[in-house]
Amino acid sequence: MAHPYAGNHPPRILLVKTSSLGDVLHNLPVVSDIVRHYPDARVDWLVEECFAALPKLHPAVRNVIPVAVRRWRGKLFNPCTWREIAEFRAALSVQHYDFAIDTQGLLKSALLMRGAHGLRCGFDRHSAREPLATSLYQQTFSVATGQHAVERNRQLAAQALGYTLDGHADFGIQPPVIARPGWFPGGAYGVLLHATSRDDKLWDEANWIELGHYLHGKHVRCVLPWGNEAEKTRSLRIASALPDAVTPPRLNLREAACLLGSAHAVIGVDTGLNHLAAALNVPTIGIYTATDPALTGLYTGDLAINLGNIGHAPDVAAVIAALQQVAPC
Repeated sequence: MAHPYAGNHPPRILLVKTSSLGDVLHNLPVVSDIVRHYPDARVDWLVEECFAALPKLHPAVRNVIPVAVRRWRGKLFNPCTWREIAEFRAALSVQHYDFAIDTQGLLKSALLMRGAHGLRCGFDRHSAREPLATSLYQQTFSVATGQHAVERNRQLAAQALGYTLDGHADFGIQPPVIARPGWFPGGAYGVLLHATSRDDKLWDEANWIELGHYLHGKHVRCVLPWGNEAEKTRSLRIASALPDAVTPPRLNLREAACLLGSAHAVIGVDTGLNHLAAALNVPTIGIYTATDPALTGLYTGDLAINLGNIGHAPDVAAVIAALQQVAPC
């Protein structure tokens, strides 16, 4: 572990965690740890533009620096792309940090951080997801694999900044306060996050319908968000089979955080919004059918439960039993 910071000003720290939604959320406890040990720390965050709303939810994040690698990749021959890249590099170079900490562990994130002024820190070659990234760091640290991503992120930052971890991970965020639109349900409601990035992560529609009828019987209205046209069609199809269910318009991240933050419970497959619900300390059930939740599932506590595993989807009875534990009706 490095020596504790002993500069003559509050530490200035850049965190690099660019994507994806769940990974960005898993880095939020690092901010809480930093300000617990260095209350006056100035924390900035480098993140993909589509996820910039997430670090902004943490009150200790001073400045969010957006990057658009995902969009730039598809437009490398567009002069506007290179102008945006130059503007990003200029915005990063004017900042002066004591530490820049890459918890992504990828060559992409290490390259993005290279333009930052400050001690560049990251995982060592045995700990990083892409060992080549370590050649771009100035200081590296060993963090055991096989742990949940939240704990790996926390341990890396603690070693880089020289403090000892204590206590459970604190995501440190609250749902944003925004005007509630007319479609927003009154009374108790549950959010059913049926959409995910891969078909093998889906849970059968018949299961969602059965679960929705259970919630309706407990006077909990079902809300089914969506992110693209195929997901919207599925939301409408499931909602049509349920009494009084709501299919909202497409939501941005702030609107989604508001919806999730006031829910009686959130039930979702392996998708980033389910991690957001858990981070907001809402009763949350994670349904896993094609991935192992041990490493990147919901960071569980009293209000979050992971069910299922690769090739072993939970049945509706198991989901209802878990709901009765964290959000009894």
